[in-house]
Amino acid sequence: MDDFVRDKLSEWGLSELIEEFEAERIDKKSLLLLEEQDIESLARRTGHKVKLKNGLKQLKDELGAGNCFKQETDLSLAQIEEDMERSDLEVLPSTSDRVQLGKRKYDHQDDSSQLESPTKRQCDFQGPARVAAQANVTAAGAAPRSPMKEAYILQHVKTIMDCVKEQLGKNKLSEFLRNKIKSLETDKRELVGVFGRTGVGKSSLINAIIGAKDLLPSTDEECCACTSVMIKVEANRTDSKYRVEIEFINKEEWEEEAHSWHQFLTNKGVQEEEEEDYEEGEHPYHSENDEDDGEAKMSALYGNEWKHMSPDSFMDTKCFKEIPEFLMSKKKEVMCATAKELSAKIVRYTKNGDKDKQWFWPLVKCVTVKVPNSDLLKHVTLVDIPGTGDNNKSRDRMWKEIIRDCSTVWIVTDISRAASDKEAWEILENASSLIGNGGECQQIDFICTKSDICGNLDDLPPAEAQVKILERNKKAREKVKDEFQKKKCLKEQLSNDCFKVFTVSSKEFFKQKHLDRDETEIPELQKILQNLNDEHSETCNYVSGAYGILSLIQGATHKDVTDEKCEVYTCLRSKLLYELDQVQQEMEKVHQNLKACLNKGVEKSKLSCENTLHHLLYWRKKGSAFHRVLKCVVQNDGVHKPKKGQQMDYNLKLSSQLTHSITEEFKKTFPNDAKAAPFNGAIKKFSLNTDELISKHSALELQLSFLKTEEEKVKAELNKNILKRKKEIYSSLTETIQENMQEAYKKAAEISGKGALKKMRDTIENHMKSNKEMFELAKNAMLKKLNNLQVEIRKTLEKTLKESIEFSLNTEDDSLPDVSRNFDRVKNYHDIIGKRRSC
Repeated sequence: MDDFVRDKLSEWGLSELIEEFEAERIDKKSLLLLEEQDIESLARRTGHKVKLKNGLKQLKDELGAGNCFKQETDLSLAQIEEDMERSDLEVLPSTSDRVQLGKRKYDHQDDSSQLESPTKRQCDFQGPARVAAQANVTAAGAAPRSPMKEAYILQHVKTIMDCVKEQLGKNKLSEFLRNKIKSLETDKRELVGVFGRTGVGKSSLINAIIGAKDLLPSTDEECCACTSVMIKVEANRTDSKYRVEIEFINKEEWEEEAHSWHQFLTNKGVQEEEEEDYEEGEHPYHSENDEDDGEAKMSALYGNEWKHMSPDSFMDTKCFKEIPEFLMSKKKEVMCATAKELSAKIVRYTKNGDKDKQWFWPLVKCVTVKVPNSDLLKHVTLVDIPGTGDNNKSRDRMWKEIIRDCSTVWIVTDISRAASDKEAWEILENASSLIGNGGECQQIDFICTKSDICGNLDDLPPAEAQVKILERNKKAREKVKDEFQKKKCLKEQLSNDCFKVFTVSSKEFFKQKHLDRDETEIPELQKILQNLNDEHSETCNYVSGAYGILSLIQGATHKDVTDEKCEVYTCLRSKLLYELDQVQQEMEKVHQNLKACLNKGVEKSKLSCENTLHHLLYWRKKGSAFHRVLKCVVQNDGVHKPKKGQQMDYNLKLSSQLTHSITEEFKKTFPNDAKAAPFNGAIKKFSLNTDELISKHSALELQLSFLKTEEEKVKAELNKNILKRKKEIYSSLTETIQENMQEAYKKAAEISGKGALKKMRDTIENHMKSNKEMFELAKNAMLKKLNNLQVEIRKTLEKTLKESIEFSLNTEDDSLPDVSRNFDRVKNYHDIIGKRRSC
């Protein structure tokens, strides 16, 4: 912190904040870079925030938009680029929670693990203190990166655009430009789903990857994992503390669930009497595990006393005195100085253990852990996901939403049984439709943990032990890949190219006894996160958009090209209509193709639905009574998710002919692959041909440059929206079947007493026989959603670009600010980014 900042804070009446600013090492330059989130973190009180914002605004006005960064930006393109390219990384000493790397580069990287290609470079900005320091603590083992590069460009251009926004007037063109500047801000966040059964090392894996060894509590003698709690791990971008947010299920949901478990577990003997005359079948969807689950939930929260409690006392305030937030329907927030401290505080919300303690996991929907100083998590969230969802509806709904939003999925299992781990493959199979056509997953990584465990290695020379581990790892990878080829349902949804296998060791990553860090393959997983977290694209998109906006403002000052403007305006309006028609025609082809596939699916569904349902309702083998399993199914809208074994989803089975009929056509129309394009590339092909117009009308280059960036931006936004909407379109088939089966499920759930199993079966079968039109309804529901998307795509393209053409070429305004100096600076940055992109 310098005297300039100290004096300004005193001048603004903010002397109380000097210590905080000192701790964050904020100097003059980083003061001018403060963003909204930084102000929220530094000034906790409303009065301080208002004073700080007002003081910063006045300061920027005094310095002037063009002078905010005079020293740093009055450089030629060559000077800026040379300065950025030669800057080198100096890793700061790590904190007590991180691996001690010292001030050195990652010492075992080969050429491929050096700084990534220009299109994949990362930036290290994580708040004003980091800009001031010009360095950043990287995650353990992560490839080093330059501290100056995209971070500097992005923050400088943001500051410039903030200044420009403040100088705009209040007319229509200024309002249009102000909205365009606001829309430059995007919060891109990639989700990585981490699946795996208890004890395979998921927590240790996550801890190793982000370089915080003690962050997530692992299973030990005192506690065991609870598989129903979802844990998110993301970056804390506001301060240097470890923070956690605990979200609870609805209290009414728990009251209903607790009563249900109490009735089920205490009336077990009566149920068995009722079931004596039923044929018993060992269904693959066991109910015995659910009995254990209910016992575990009740005991965790109430201890063994629950058996003697009245159901009316389950919601007594005294049961929740440590978590009053649950009864108030609020999130619980915890803040800690170290990862180890946070780990100890969240264990009772994520694990189960000694019955002498109260454990809160039955009430938890999601735990979000926020880690400070984490480059790898800046735009990435790791989600430790329960393998099969949950019978609690709110948890299950979140489970489905998260899986559908995952761009990468990690299946974690112990290397000793990787290829034969039934539960790991069941997890992947159960989620296949949600991550394939029903989701946006682009990469499946099968991660075999504990690769350092390979017999007795202590008696072998180090070199031999290393060879033994690596040879075993190679064989394990081959076995897993072979097993993947056998999974038909996975192959339908996922391609071979998106499936990779890793053999990792979190223990060796930290200790390096038998393997070096590269050989633990943890750096490979870190590289995946770096690519997902790639901030180059964020900088590129922002700078490109800013350049376009400043081009329009700069071009508006040219008054001597009125006739040329009219000519280009007419040409662009005509071109826009033509291109919209081309997109419409391609989308109509897709609509007709999917309709033809669905028609076949409807006919097959009508012919096979009774047999499909009969197979689900009658499972004749020795084992546990099927009565309780079916009761669970109908009470949960046709879905039953046991803790172990395959999930039972009547709706998914009944809609399977419909979904199978469109699998290939849907995958081709809505590819998850980022390199492919939806609607057979129709939107990608859409073009106003601005480059060609620029070559013919150089006097309008600035206006046309704006239109070019607007076209690129609206297409990118549409592709993002299509990815979201396609998940809704695909899931509509199963959802419509579920809606039409609700009446049968409800009636069956109310049946009890002697002969209940037969009555439930008859109720469901009779409903199916008289409601086969549900398959036609499902087809129509999907096609309606598809049509709505098509209409929205055309409307968005037309409205956005028509408005941009209008303001660029058919609007005069003398009140716009002079942005010539800032335009030159942003153009320099735009050219640098463009060079890197083309490398």
